[in-house]
Amino acid sequence: MKVSRSENLRSKPIGKLLIQQALPASIGILVMSLNILVDTIFVGNWIGSIAIAAINVVLPVSFFIAALGMSIGIGGSSIISRALGAKDSLKALKTFGNQITITVFLCTLLVVVGLVFINDIIPAFGGKGEIFEPAKIYYRIVLYGVPLLALCMMGNTVIRAEGKPKFAMIAMIIPSVGNLVLDYLLINVFDMGMAGAAWATTISYGMCFAYVLWFFLSKNSELKINSSHFGIHFFILKEITTLGFVTLARQAVVSITYLLINNILFDLGGESSVAVYAIIGRMLMFALFPVLGVTQGFLPIAGYNYGANLNHRVRESINKAIMYASIVALFVFGFIMFFAEEIVSVFTSDTQILTETPDAMRWVFAAIPIIAIQLIGAAYFQAIGKAIPALILTLTRQGFFFIPLVLILPRYFGELGVWISFPIADVTSTIVTGYFLNREIRLKLKTQAQV
Repeated sequence: MKVSRSENLRSKPIGKLLIQQALPASIGILVMSLNILVDTIFVGNWIGSIAIAAINVVLPVSFFIAALGMSIGIGGSSIISRALGAKDSLKALKTFGNQITITVFLCTLLVVVGLVFINDIIPAFGGKGEIFEPAKIYYRIVLYGVPLLALCMMGNTVIRAEGKPKFAMIAMIIPSVGNLVLDYLLINVFDMGMAGAAWATTISYGMCFAYVLWFFLSKNSELKINSSHFGIHFFILKEITTLGFVTLARQAVVSITYLLINNILFDLGGESSVAVYAIIGRMLMFALFPVLGVTQGFLPIAGYNYGANLNHRVRESINKAIMYASIVALFVFGFIMFFAEEIVSVFTSDTQILTETPDAMRWVFAAIPIIAIQLIGAAYFQAIGKAIPALILTLTRQGFFFIPLVLILPRYFGELGVWISFPIADVTSTIVTGYFLNREIRLKLKTQAQV
């Protein structure tokens, strides 16, 4: 009998398996991050620094809707990984069908609401003054393609849950490369400005969707659903939403964070300060790609082996994921500390931004070497289906610590207060997550392993 690819999650050595899962995820995130990074470079050099700020205003809105798809994907993928580990293929199929149904419904609804209230949403996220008009152009066009992005993000997590990270990697590479090519054509060649940047992004979402659809319709996928699987099964829906709410809450807090920081920085330093944060935000997305890749690779391994009651492999996956992610995070830290000026000069020639951004970036990345504990710890509880601990730990960094800090510290330290809020939140959230993760490993996993 042919062994399914997903069963490799049960049998291969954890170290080798983690690399096999994390490397494609890292490459996919790298290409996607490079897409955002180069997109910002193109926009900054071909349109202007105001355009960078405009895109930064729109990102939290589109990312939130996309994150809805990702949250449904991760919530359902946790179920799928455990169901495949327990050899319950019917539950896996029903879960995938329900994921598609609720993603289409909810994302379409949010897009309609987003378009109706466009003139209120953009200023609320910092799109004021000269930023408003270019942000509105970009927002309207990109929002049309966001439901496709949501379906792609949902499908991508399911592909990884099947134990096929290379296909998930390709799904992330296709829209990234497509967007860069279209950026060059629509912005530089056809001189379409902000509209060109927006259409390049939207069309790239469609390219990604086409590939993900092909994967699930082809023989590569083990999940062959039919019309009966699309009907809502409330016990599955409840578990998807409970687990997926962790990811959605995290992105909601990220969106709130963008809202707060954009408005605080606009009040403190105007459009240029918003542009400084836009550059730092892109570097956060780009520079952390290997850490996020390890985290994404860790999820299906932990979920599958937990579902198969192989708790010694779960413990080993936690330890090695933290070790690998911490090593790469240390390299990221060194790169940012030594080359901050050179990095910023790639984005813009604006003297004020070139002066202000490097030191701000160093503060933001100051605690990055320890962030792996926080990310892997929260991901572990999500992978095994424990939604409440996963939610609490996910929200510790930006919800419980960062938002209060960024509301208080700028009153005393100005813009510096914004930047030092990042490492303080990283350190405190890592301490909290480390405590709960260590407690889980010592008590729960050890007890189960002896049963």
